[in-house]
Amino acid sequence: MASLFRPLLLACACLLGIAGAHAEDRFITVASTTSTEQSGLFGHLLPRFEQQSGIKVRVVALGTGQALDTARRGDADVVFVHDRAAEEKFVAEGYGVERKEVMYNDFILVGPKADPATVAGGRDIVEALKKVAAAKAPFVSRGDKSGTHAAELRLWKLAGIDLEQAKGPWYRDSGSGMGPALNMAASLGAYILADRGTWLSFKNRQDLVIAVEGDKRLFNQYGVILVNPAKHPHVKREPGQQFIDWIVSPTGQKAIAEYTIGGEQLFFPNAAHD
Repeated sequence: MASLFRPLLLACACLLGIAGAHAEDRFITVASTTSTEQSGLFGHLLPRFEQQSGIKVRVVALGTGQALDTARRGDADVVFVHDRAAEEKFVAEGYGVERKEVMYNDFILVGPKADPATVAGGRDIVEALKKVAAAKAPFVSRGDKSGTHAAELRLWKLAGIDLEQAKGPWYRDSGSGMGPALNMAASLGAYILADRGTWLSFKNRQDLVIAVEGDKRLFNQYGVILVNPAKHPHVKREPGQQFIDWIVSPTGQKAIAEYTIGGEQLFFPNAAHD
């Protein structure tokens, strides 16, 4: 009798194995800027997407430059970052299929209440950075090729500051994500360029306050790109595209708008709809 059931048991085991493998395949890897994770946005969005789609999302949180490099190696299915020039280059090189805008917020200059560079309350980020450099006031840089780091370097250039010549003990490269860099600035009583989303969720502010905000040059746009399967055939095109379609859809955009901390909205959806 046992011999009669053995083939049936083997067949069931095979079917279960196939089903398990299929379920395991229902995930994508998203290489994303640290701000989307450290701000808590992904913790708000991903359960909604996963419940609606059945697709799990594994996030690799890195600076934008590192996230794009991860995707270039084929180690991600989707990139979600915030450096438009770098994103457009990524697509032009054939590594990405299409860039879509998702949302925006802004950068802010954060600094100690003592304000040694006398920039507090200003709205001109370029003039503020000139004052920081002139005073040699402590400044912490992400220094990690992230979107925030790229924005900071652009702003120093607009201020006419040659960092290679101006750098000294006052300028510290953290080589880290936004949260750790803010911790470093808090411990040093230093200025730092931060994205507002991470700042609003950051708890260890100590003596740090917003010093400069509201300059249009502090605009911070986020984009999402499917990694090109023509470059990396193992890329999960269909579920990756499902994630992109969801996040730019009215449902995904509404979920982004609903994410707040202390009653303040962190990100503002602006995906284009046909």
